[in-house]
Amino acid sequence: MQLTARWAGFWMRRSGLSRAGRLAMRLAGWGQPPYKARRHLARLGPQGYVSPQAVLHGAELHLARGCFVDDEVVLFQHPGGGPVHLAERAHIYRGCIVETGPGGSLTIGADSHIQPRCQFTAFAGPIVLGERVQVAPNCSFYPYDHGIAAGQRVVDQPLRSRGGIVVEDDAWLGVGVTVLDGVVIGAGAVIGAGAVVTHSVPAGAIAIGVPARVVGQRA
Repeated sequence: MQLTARWAGFWMRRSGLSRAGRLAMRLAGWGQPPYKARRHLARLGPQGYVSPQAVLHGAELHLARGCFVDDEVVLFQHPGGGPVHLAERAHIYRGCIVETGPGGSLTIGADSHIQPRCQFTAFAGPIVLGERVQVAPNCSFYPYDHGIAAGQRVVDQPLRSRGGIVVEDDAWLGVGVTVLDGVVIGAGAVIGAGAVVTHSVPAGAIAIGVPARVVGQRA
């Protein structure tokens, strides 16, 4: 056990997002347990731990110390897409897909956790998550919409947006929540499973349903 820990520490100190740094992360993972049991590796590297099975594409991917990027996560910048910033100890778990396009970017604050299979499609507006935000599996974030005017195919119509998405500190989103453009979810708010959030939710509120409506306030 001690030898395995020393091996992991040796390689994680040499890790990073370059090709050589990614190789060092791969070597650090040898002999380590799978999935969330690898989170301790994130504390050992200057840019956290990025799984060898994660896909990273883009020149503006910024990962702070303690970040954890799990297997099969995709961080992808389209041409003209904005940066991705993961603050200290932000965790993204397996199967999540992050895409940034023109006008879009993603920022995830310190100690926020994104559970498996979430989708962040940041086009036409930014997505900003604060600190200690908890996002359950299968949530989706879309700060844009397609035009749907008659006489023209939807795919040919320009994207439109009421503004970016902001999820403030300490908010919790249940399984399968969808958040749409122009929405601010206030600090400490709770969004129930399966909700579609089309309008802003006040701080500390509890919102459920399609479309989401406020049904209470946390005591």
